[in-house]
Amino acid sequence: MAGREKWMVLHAALLVITTILLAATVSMADDAAIPAERSALDKWFNDNVKPLADRKSSLDPALVTAEDGDAKVVKVMQNGGDYKKISEAIDSIPAGNTKRVIIYIGGGTYNEKITIPKNKSFVTFFGDSKNMPNLTYNGDAAKFGTLYSATLTVESDYFIGVNLNIINSSPRPDGKREGAQALAVKLSGTKAAMYNCKMYGFQDTLCDDNGTHFVKDCYVEGTVDFIFGRGKTLYLNTHLHVLGDNGMSVITAHAREGDEDNGYSFVHCNITGTGNGTYLGRAWRAAPKVVFAYTNMGEIIKPEGWTDNFHPEYDKSVHFGEYKNTGPGSSMSKRVSFTKQLSDEDAKPFLSLGFIEGSKWLLPSPNPKV
Repeated sequence: MAGREKWMVLHAALLVITTILLAATVSMADDAAIPAERSALDKWFNDNVKPLADRKSSLDPALVTAEDGDAKVVKVMQNGGDYKKISEAIDSIPAGNTKRVIIYIGGGTYNEKITIPKNKSFVTFFGDSKNMPNLTYNGDAAKFGTLYSATLTVESDYFIGVNLNIINSSPRPDGKREGAQALAVKLSGTKAAMYNCKMYGFQDTLCDDNGTHFVKDCYVEGTVDFIFGRGKTLYLNTHLHVLGDNGMSVITAHAREGDEDNGYSFVHCNITGTGNGTYLGRAWRAAPKVVFAYTNMGEIIKPEGWTDNFHPEYDKSVHFGEYKNTGPGSSMSKRVSFTKQLSDEDAKPFLSLGFIEGSKWLLPSPNPKV
């Protein structure tokens, strides 16, 4: 009996030690600061976002179940493949799906309005990196309502998009036509990642709505509010291109109302474009939270940087921050009074995977066998 009791005590101690070590591993990944040098990003990412085999004990159990074993691969191709349309491939996934399904999309143009419904989680869209597919549709607010106009709507959780051109082909708003807002992408599910995706539109290109998201090595183009919503998202090494003119253009319109746990963090991004009247963000709602760090800002950025959207009462509740940015548009000398130049300590929460609790769900880009 004494021997058995000793074994049970030892077993319990080992479990405690294992739990502590796992928690420490998760904490280390979430706390590892994004390096100040852009050239060190890939190593940082590979060191902290390891594949499933190295992290089964720390990831969300549902995600481990979904990713364990070989993923089902469904091919959408204009010549050959399992389906000709992306929507048909989505229809083939059972409701309540619990295993990873990779929809491989061959090169070409797919003119479809695509929705991944909430009950179909763990879906990956994987495009041909050498011939990226074009997902395009002409949908606008006049036809569908702003929030339902997207070419690609992701309502489900654990979505991954890789090597995609996503386009809303509606014409550029002219200031006269009502309902001209037109989304390319709407992310409404949580724990979504996008790698090497390009999103094209004008007003409201990317609705980064509810949930936690990660956007890396991507490109987003637009005119006004072309990244908007109430998501909590880390944008890393992403190119923001403004199609400005002589009027006002705005990159972000975050929709935080009060003390909700959300916000946008742009790290090592690049801002280019045309025109000279671009704001980094506006106070679409009372308490937007947006931070730009280590980002190169072109001269298109207005010296004021941000706008309270004619709501001076929001000046005390907005959280607009900047940290060690570069380029002609990054000067803080004429920024509006409600912009905060962040200290090292202020910036810290926005400069790691902990901002999106990435250690629990973020995986590297897949490499399917096709």
